[in-house]
Amino acid sequence: MQALKNSSTSLSWRMIQKSSFTNLSALCEFLELSEEDRTSLIVRPKFPLNLPYRLAQKIKKSTLDDPILRQFVPLKEELNISNDFTTSPTQDECFSKTAKLLKKYERRALLITTSACAMHCRFCFRQNYPYETKDKVFHDELKIIKEDTSLVEIILSGGDPLSLSDEILKELIGELDKIEHLNILRFHTRFPIGIPERITESFLEVLSSTRLQVIFVTHINHPLELDSDVVFYLKKVQKLGIPILNHTVLLKDVNDDITTLTELNLSLIKAGILPYYLNQLDKVQGCMHFEVSIEKGEQLVKELRENLPGYAVPRYIEEIPGKKHKSLIF
Repeated sequence: MQALKNSSTSLSWRMIQKSSFTNLSALCEFLELSEEDRTSLIVRPKFPLNLPYRLAQKIKKSTLDDPILRQFVPLKEELNISNDFTTSPTQDECFSKTAKLLKKYERRALLITTSACAMHCRFCFRQNYPYETKDKVFHDELKIIKEDTSLVEIILSGGDPLSLSDEILKELIGELDKIEHLNILRFHTRFPIGIPERITESFLEVLSSTRLQVIFVTHINHPLELDSDVVFYLKKVQKLGIPILNHTVLLKDVNDDITTLTELNLSLIKAGILPYYLNQLDKVQGCMHFEVSIEKGEQLVKELRENLPGYAVPRYIEEIPGKKHKSLIF
């Protein structure tokens, strides 16, 4: 009976995922956008539209001036080109051990588990990454991890690792669990804000069965993304003794004002989620319209420090390719 229950739960989130908007015309109708507003959108963007229905429901109708819309709907501003922006701003390919394994920093490595996500953020720094999509096995990667005894932490990223089935995650984590020099397993995910039902009972069983200390890092950029359903499911993860941190990207006309950032970080703290990073935009081509100056970012963090307790203020950082750590800005 338990297996059937888990199978049914898994099916439900997959069915919810199928209701996501991938057709721009259908989304425009749903958002009641005018013909004039529609002329500001890219009909066939290189990076496809993918927006969960529950996030679309949060978007204000009949306007393009909405923080959720700006994050997920392809605007013609993406067509603006700058020499300061590239197809690979973090130069991940320079740190590849295999197509699925990156090692940038000491003592930890990152598994690119899948190319799939619950949603397509328009500012995604890996939207041009040459993903290996032919299989979902990690034999070569596990071999390298096992041989590199300096590693203590494995980071599951993508895409989004929660795009994988519970069965695949169980097998992968089980193999990592056997590698004695590993102690920490980190998830980076945006899935719960789009489809919180993804945190199934069978997924929780996978997390609770490993000896590795699991750390969950959510990616939440605006307080509208964090609602009672999201908190309800994330609490299930926290009850397993798993800390949840949050990684926010600083985005123009989305969260680059003190009111929004204060509300976001207070909402995270109320949910027991610790603000981790406020990330300066990775300069991926097509995202110029999201860039906030570092001077403004520093001022926003200064005001956050004045308004909030220290544990509610994220570290303002940027990624500089080749450096052995994230670079603290302020």
